[in-house]
Amino acid sequence: MSNPEAFCREALPEVSRTFALNIPVLPEPLDLVVTVGYLLCRIVDTIEDEATCSATLRAQLLSEFARLVELPKGWREEVPRFTAQVGQWLRETVPEPEARLVHRTGTVLEAFAALPDWTQPPMARCVRAMADGMADVSRELALAPPASGLRDLEATLTYCYYVAGTVGEMLTELFIGFAPRLANQANELRALSPAFGRALQLINILKDIREDLERGYCWLPRTVMAAHGLTARTLLYPENRGRAVAMLNELVAVARREADISLEYALRLPVDEPGLRLFCLWPLFFAVLALSRLENNPAVFEPQPVKISRASVREIMLLTQQNVTSDTVLRALYMQCLSGTLQPESLTP
Repeated sequence: MSNPEAFCREALPEVSRTFALNIPVLPEPLDLVVTVGYLLCRIVDTIEDEATCSATLRAQLLSEFARLVELPKGWREEVPRFTAQVGQWLRETVPEPEARLVHRTGTVLEAFAALPDWTQPPMARCVRAMADGMADVSRELALAPPASGLRDLEATLTYCYYVAGTVGEMLTELFIGFAPRLANQANELRALSPAFGRALQLINILKDIREDLERGYCWLPRTVMAAHGLTARTLLYPENRGRAVAMLNELVAVARREADISLEYALRLPVDEPGLRLFCLWPLFFAVLALSRLENNPAVFEPQPVKISRASVREIMLLTQQNVTSDTVLRALYMQCLSGTLQPESLTP
């Protein structure tokens, strides 16, 4: 496929079901801008997760990609060497869509280079912050036993910031650039935006505890596990279910606090920009509904993953669309997602 924009739009649903749902509700040109931004971030994430090289070399690859996103002179000539170098380190089990995305880095960068000038600086800053942060975490993990977790809760939240909080910051700058009247709320939105990404990432970590451990990863804080008499190695033992659930509940409470801030962020977006609001509300509401399924749930530590139903996803999308201008109704819907109960009949304006 020779059309960079067409490739990006086609690649998005292959690497993210959630963003394939909410990016299309963004107004033009943000729909394409955020699509390209997401794919750039996904390339960073794939290098971090799937490259089998040393932490030092991985950091170099991440830094090199961030430099290419700054579109230095001659960047097109440098991309083939970069993709070849990354490709030789990708593990054989890397999902095919992610592998193709990395190999088509040049196509994504072509799409990025064609975007409006005002969109490029915040995207490049996001990629740089994410790449540098992931490299720092990777180097720290190289000094600890494999899949043993991160140092403490602060380290876990910092990881969540690097992976997703930086994206919240990027989105805020793009929203302000698109709707200049948001400049009056810029400082407030910027202060809230990291929590938006951190909340989504932390909930993903909690939802995927067992799957991550089975893949050789653990992003949980070692100090929190230790406080419950657990380590990453003993976390899944059936005899430790009670302590594991108590640890999980402690982290669920942290995720809820982050999610509450995220709701305030979304509701500060203008009611006459429903696309911006829905873009933020959908993944947040999906995430807090998933969070409601995690609390007190030993199934989190069993092989079958905890998921929300497609019917619930459709219900959330419909109810938020119908009530996107009503903060009162949206707060009520948020609380029902958080408690795990969706009652549409009680959510009339």
